[in-house]
Amino acid sequence: MESLSSKEKLHATSMGDSKEYLTFMLGEEQYGLAIIQVKEIRGYEPVTKIANAPSFIKGVINLRGDIVPIVDLRVKFKVSEATYNEFTIVIMLNVQDRIVGIVVDSVSDVINVTEDEVHPPPEFGVAFDSRYLDGLASVDDGLVILVNIERLITSEEIGIFDSMNQQNEGSV
Repeated sequence: MESLSSKEKLHATSMGDSKEYLTFMLGEEQYGLAIIQVKEIRGYEPVTKIANAPSFIKGVINLRGDIVPIVDLRVKFKVSEATYNEFTIVIMLNVQDRIVGIVVDSVSDVINVTEDEVHPPPEFGVAFDSRYLDGLASVDDGLVILVNIERLITSEEIGIFDSMNQQNEGSV
């Protein structure tokens, strides 16, 4: 068995501890989510409204045969004016083998963050409940709020998957 040099071990360790995040803006704050869950980034398109849905669930779209719920995080967390035009961005995510779209103000960049650069989330002062945060990362001269998007989207607070399951069971 071949042994790794100390330089190769350091490279392997730093690569293993680093995660890539797609950063986006909600209001004045910069957020990040694990890029591995991002399916695609696209412009906002008209949705089919769902009766009695909360205001942050804009509706659903047909994305190449998949019915995709669209959640406006700006509305959910009351962090910015929700306008819908050619500049509105939707990030399509893979969450528990389903596709969900989230509306954000803008997409910024892809960043690499090591475990050492992640600080525990505060218990106050950000729009997201800290249960849905992986932490805060120092990037350049600011902080990026790292969202655990799977925990957020599957939460009872958002409630998408329960309502989707009920619709699917009702149509069988």
